[in-house]
Amino acid sequence: MSYLNKKLENSKLELKNRLVMPPMATAKSEEDGSVNKSIIDYYDEKSNGGYISLIIIEHSYITKQGKANPNQLSIAEDRLVDSLKGLSDIIHKNGSKAVMQINHAGSAASETNTGLQIVGPSAIENPSKNTGEIPNELSKNDIGVIVREFKEAASRVKNAGFDGVEIHSAHGYLLSQFLSPLTNKRTDEYGGDIKGRIKIHLEIIKEVRKTVGEDFPILLRLGASDYMEGGLTIEDSTLASIEFEKAGVDMLDISGGLCRFSIPGVNEPGYFAPLSKCIKEKVKIPVIVAGGIIDVEVAEKILSEEKADLIGVARAILKDSNWAKNAMESLDTQV
Repeated sequence: MSYLNKKLENSKLELKNRLVMPPMATAKSEEDGSVNKSIIDYYDEKSNGGYISLIIIEHSYITKQGKANPNQLSIAEDRLVDSLKGLSDIIHKNGSKAVMQINHAGSAASETNTGLQIVGPSAIENPSKNTGEIPNELSKNDIGVIVREFKEAASRVKNAGFDGVEIHSAHGYLLSQFLSPLTNKRTDEYGGDIKGRIKIHLEIIKEVRKTVGEDFPILLRLGASDYMEGGLTIEDSTLASIEFEKAGVDMLDISGGLCRFSIPGVNEPGYFAPLSKCIKEKVKIPVIVAGGIIDVEVAEKILSEEKADLIGVARAILKDSNWAKNAMESLDTQV
């Protein structure tokens, strides 16, 4: 059996193979963030046949102030739960498991889009956006509100029938901004060294765990390096990962930080695998990696070299809905 076809067992989120479709924004939802036929049809097509063991739904905003883009999916209101249940149902019907990613864009949001002042850990322009907008620095009370909004969003995810919830701390969004020394210049307990910069994460994980219970899987997408001078390093992300595991995270999903989902000047498939390798060596929970993986052979190599436990294939599946079927069938024919 190939590495990609191997089951993931002894995990809170058991999977029939190692192939994951990571979250990709579709901009297909209604203007108010609600589910419609277009988004149902999209996930129906991508999950058809159940060849992908886990589909992580695109980032969904937990509050209007944290909305990243127009027509982004929302998890900000109780009224959305029933329609989201239709989304998890269709993925389950096709034979895949479904996780929903919850997010606050922070200074990666736009006042033009939300009608609200943007916020961040510090009053610093977001280097991953370069819009010229300066966020309001969050007060401790504001941080407490956001922690509660993550908690309430996670509860809705569970009520909507998903198999787990993923907290988004990558790609230059709010929690990624707290992680990075470039965007977090706070002098209180939410800034400083890595232990201070992950304080908000640990508070969110604690509250999410309380609301979803011990058995519901919590994933965290970690932008493990900014690839910018003075930015977040893999050394700090490794320390953060150890603390996230202790706090109750069941799976880590490794990607980029302020560099978002690519590395400037690097096109080699699996370009985030060196990051996932460093983290996998220090934690016991499963680690997902994505990043330019379009060939089965690359996925097999990353798994065989123990650089990750699961492989995220994004753009190839976005481009070709039969990619997973063809990949798995090609592995079945190999001796």
